[in-house]
Amino acid sequence: METLPVDDVLHRFLLERAGVRGALVRLGPAWREVAGRADYPPALHALLGESLAASALLTGNIKLDGALSIELKSSGALRLLFAECNDQGRLRGLARWNGSLSEPLALDALPDAVMAITIGNVERDQRYQGLIDLQHAGLAGSLENYFVKSEQLPARILLAADDGYAVGLMLQKMPDEGGRDAALDDDAWNRILHLTATLNADELLSTAPEQLLYRLYHEESVRLFEPRALAFGCNCSRERVTAMLRSLGRDEVEAALVARGDEIEVICEFCAQRYYYDRIDAEHLLSASAAPAAPETPQ
Repeated sequence: METLPVDDVLHRFLLERAGVRGALVRLGPAWREVAGRADYPPALHALLGESLAASALLTGNIKLDGALSIELKSSGALRLLFAECNDQGRLRGLARWNGSLSEPLALDALPDAVMAITIGNVERDQRYQGLIDLQHAGLAGSLENYFVKSEQLPARILLAADDGYAVGLMLQKMPDEGGRDAALDDDAWNRILHLTATLNADELLSTAPEQLLYRLYHEESVRLFEPRALAFGCNCSRERVTAMLRSLGRDEVEAALVARGDEIEVICEFCAQRYYYDRIDAEHLLSASAAPAAPETPQ
C-alpha cells in the first residue's frame, strides 16, 4: 500500500456512518518557508500559521479555479494579514504590523477590522468575496460562524500553529439528501462534535493525519480520498510587477529611478524574488504602446 505524505498535504475524508465530510491540512516546510520571511511576534506568528492552514483547508470541498485567500485589515498595530492557496496547491502568506501586539491576539478586539475570503481568478476577473463577521476572538470560531451564515450548514474547525507546523481540521454536516440513508441517527453530528472535543492543540500538531483520523473516528467508517500535495509557491512575475509600476504613473516611476540611481528594484514580499528595471525598461512600460494592466493586490 502506498504511503501517504505526512507534511504539506490536504486530506479529504468522509465519516460515512455520521454523514459528515471533512478535510485535514498539515503544513510543515511550506509553513516554515512563510514564517521565516519575517520575525513575527508570537501572537501574529500563530495567527498567520492558522490562516495559512485555513486557506488550504477551505479549498478541500470546493471546485477551485484560481485561488482562495483570507485577508485581514485593521487600523491597529496589525495592519494586514494575507494567506492564499491556489488551485495548484501553492501557498503563500504574509503579515504587516506596526508597534506592539496584544497577547493573545483577539480578532474581535482589533480596531476597524475587516476580514474577507476571496475565491476566484484575478486574471479572468471572476471573483467571489465574502466578509467574515469578527465576533469571535479566534479565527476558527469566526470561520465557523461564516459557514453557518453563508451555507446554512454547521461546521467545526480546529486550527493550530507552532514553529514547525500549521494544522487545520474542518468538519461539516452534510445536507440531508433523498439518496442518503434515512435511518441515519439524528445525534450523529453531536457525537462527532464530542469526539472532536477530545483533541487538543498539541495532539493536532504532533499526530500524523491518518493516525489522527483513526484515533478520533475509527467507529465512524472513515473513508479517505486521494490526498492533495501542497507546497510553498508564489505567482509573482515580471509581467505583474510591470503592471504594478505602470499603475503608479510616470511621475512616481521617474522619482523612483532618480532615488535609486537610474534603476528600480522591486522585491516580492512573499518569495523575495528581485525584479530590476533601468531607464529603458521604465520608458517601455510607460510608453503609450504598452497596454495597461491591472496590478495584483497585494503584490
